[in-house]
Amino acid sequence: QVQLVESGGGRVQPGGSLTLSCAASGFSFKYTLMKWSRQAPGKEREWVGSISAAGDTILYGDSVKGRFTISRANVNNTVYLQMNSLKPEDTAVYYCGAMNVWGKGTLVTVSS
Repeated sequence: QVQLVESGGGRVQPGGSLTLSCAASGFSFKYTLMKWSRQAPGKEREWVGSISAAGDTILYGDSVKGRFTISRANVNNTVYLQMNSLKPEDTAVYYCGAMNVWGKGTLVTVSS
């Protein structure tokens, strides 16, 4: 079955950086578009971005464009979310997704 396990969350100061990882299994990762979303406390889930199977098409939501970078390593079935210039409003649980399945998420807290 499809399994997605996010890791790398934690607390970081405003302006800092953090990289999330998502380990995937149970499906043909190298042929599958991967995506990231987030949900801040009390808010609806927000789409962060996606990366095509080959990694040649990457899209970002407006709120993270220019600060976040999505990449993937098909050799080890992992997708990454590098987050720079973090702001308090980036505080959220971050999820990775494939097809119609999402992981359990990892919490990112941006606070001084």
